[in-house]
Amino acid sequence: MANLSAKAKSMSLKVNWLVERVCVALLVVLVLDVWLGVLVRYVIPLPLTFTEELARYLMIWMALLAVSSGIAYREHIGVEFIFGRLPAPVRRWLAVAFDVIAFAFFFALFWYGLGFAAKGFSRFTMIYGIPKGYPFMGVPLAAAMACVQLALTGIHDFFAKEAPTSTGVSEATMALREDN
Repeated sequence: MANLSAKAKSMSLKVNWLVERVCVALLVVLVLDVWLGVLVRYVIPLPLTFTEELARYLMIWMALLAVSSGIAYREHIGVEFIFGRLPAPVRRWLAVAFDVIAFAFFFALFWYGLGFAAKGFSRFTMIYGIPKGYPFMGVPLAAAMACVQLALTGIHDFFAKEAPTSTGVSEATMALREDN
């Protein structure tokens, strides 16, 4: 069972590696877009009106996708002060309970986000004139990524040899050390 735990953690870190790269790419495009917006507004008077709308959608997608990265590193909401002082069996079940509750929340967000995005295809953005369903797809996509990370983290927590000692950064640091 410890092998299953290690495979789940390894897969979680691999998925997270990809999500982090996508978030960095979105951030680079966001920064370039904002610089272009400032440039055409104050330095070169060009009628480029798309920069504000693009920045809004890039920021939303980046922030939503980054949630799954926080989950992979166990940086989601948890009470570290109390968690670290509990006995090991209680910590294991509490960590799994956190994962199950969060999974239920993100699955509901995914399910209703699909409907939200589908309704967005009947509305159009002001500047681009594209269906709002495309930007709205960030909600169910990010929720699905969060569900994947929560499932992998939950498998790791449940089948690990030892109960998690924390819910935050120290847990992720230990996992990275184990991989190297």
